[in-house]
Amino acid sequence: MSSLFSSFNLKDVTLRNRIAVAPMCQYIAHDGLVNDWHGAHYASLGRGGAGLVVVEATAVAPEGRITPGCLGLWNDVQAAGLAKIASAIKAGGAVPGIQIGHAGRKASANRPWEGDDHMAEGDPRGWATLSPSAVAFGANLPKVPNAMTLDDIVRVRNDFVAAARRARDAGFEWLELHFAHGYLGQSFFSVHANQRTDEYGGDYTGRSRFLLETLAAVREVWPEHLPLTARFGVIEFDGRDEETLAESIQLAIDFRKAGLDMLSVSIGFSTPDSNIPWAPAFLAPFAEQVRNASGLPVASAWGIDVPETANRVISKNQMDLVMIGRAHLANPHWTYQAAKALGKEQPSWVLPAPYAHWLERYTVN
Repeated sequence: MSSLFSSFNLKDVTLRNRIAVAPMCQYIAHDGLVNDWHGAHYASLGRGGAGLVVVEATAVAPEGRITPGCLGLWNDVQAAGLAKIASAIKAGGAVPGIQIGHAGRKASANRPWEGDDHMAEGDPRGWATLSPSAVAFGANLPKVPNAMTLDDIVRVRNDFVAAARRARDAGFEWLELHFAHGYLGQSFFSVHANQRTDEYGGDYTGRSRFLLETLAAVREVWPEHLPLTARFGVIEFDGRDEETLAESIQLAIDFRKAGLDMLSVSIGFSTPDSNIPWAPAFLAPFAEQVRNASGLPVASAWGIDVPETANRVISKNQMDLVMIGRAHLANPHWTYQAAKALGKEQPSWVLPAPYAHWLERYTVN
């Protein structure tokens, strides 16, 4: 049996294979609410064969949305809609997960197909953004954010807790904190974004404080028997990679001590001046380093959408799960096709019985 198709256990959750659908923003919500598109989208992914489906980045507060079209989990009406999504994913045989986060200084942006830049000053759809310091990201996101006060920090931490509680009550069985990609959590850790001189800035201890405090607070309300994970950018490709990776590994160790169950290894995206060496599975060596040094199970994405590549990184113990994103948009049944490509016997096990009946019984070679 291919390692890619072995089951994976984390806490009391068992995934039917090592394939997860990565969270991918759809940008078509209104007031943070799911709609018919989300229902059809996630139902198809749930029955597509992957072991885990993680719902797109869902904001813990209105100002935490990336765009006006992003999902939210700051009220009970939003939670009720997301409960239907969790149920649809589970009906398809996958474990329902959700990623919660706050976009920080990258918030108040136009949707990607409408510019992927900050909304213009005076645009009634826009809002003031927050960040550790009043430092703009730059490039297509020039808006200078408001530096967070200590009260802001406490409020946002409480927003994460409230969203986690709603995700729990909505039936999600896997929670991912979005601490990556230049959004708020990553910004606190990043020397590019965090110029604070108080207890939330400066050295490693200060810059990691918001992330560790938020994790600990969420851990108190998220069920102990369900996986609590995070996505975090361990490297920036900004010329200071050795130092960043060393601090990131220390943070992974501290995450584990604070109750994290798994880390999804990604890129920091904290500066527009990074020089990312795009290549198939290029983050696999970094994921393996984090895994070996911290003892945390790890996942990762980026360039792993070819079945042979996905199988290789799992078989070599570089990752415990592969996060497959865009390939699932092109083919929600990517897992089924991967099983056939890798020669797995009777790959119909990853399909619902009505699909397997037609696709296996009546296949003509």
